[in-house]
Amino acid sequence: MKKIELDIYGIAPSQIKGSYSLILAEIDGERKLPIIVGQFEAQAIAIPLEGINTDRPLTHDLFLVFAKKLGFTITEVFIHQLKEGVFYASLIVENTDEKISIDCRTSDAIAIAVRFNCPIFTTESILEEAGIEIEENHIQKPGRDDGDDLSHIGEKSANDAFKGKTINELEELLDEALRNEDYMKAAQIRDEIDQRK
Repeated sequence: MKKIELDIYGIAPSQIKGSYSLILAEIDGERKLPIIVGQFEAQAIAIPLEGINTDRPLTHDLFLVFAKKLGFTITEVFIHQLKEGVFYASLIVENTDEKISIDCRTSDAIAIAVRFNCPIFTTESILEEAGIEIEENHIQKPGRDDGDDLSHIGEKSANDAFKGKTINELEELLDEALRNEDYMKAAQIRDEIDQRK
């Protein structure tokens, strides 16, 4: 079976309240694969891409440390099945002695892939069934400089939400968002501060 490599293209608010569309893009093609994830799952993926440092390690960060201490590495994530609207993924794990496949929620697999900097693959049949072409409006591209293209993470854009705030007020809001572990909001605030400097 031929595997098709994907890249994290962006994160966009979903029509389902409290959820996001994680959008994966075919590296050598035009198709996009949207996967619905919860807010915490979206944050777990966006945090390392945005370069946000957390006061305490998150679960996926602990997995990275644990695997490295035991001499394991994740060599790839494979989204291998789509059944009744649910994507199924595996982590391909290796050490010096063996190579194993571990069943994993797709959102967790991608959050781990980001931390291990390993490739993400799927199948042609999954892309044929669920792949789409989308407009780029309102897509947060984590970890990428989109110039004047502000990301939309909630009902208001970062520009609207923080327009009247001073740099000091924004820095206080950033500290508060980090204390509350609201990393999506922290990323928005940090982007607004960066644009003003």
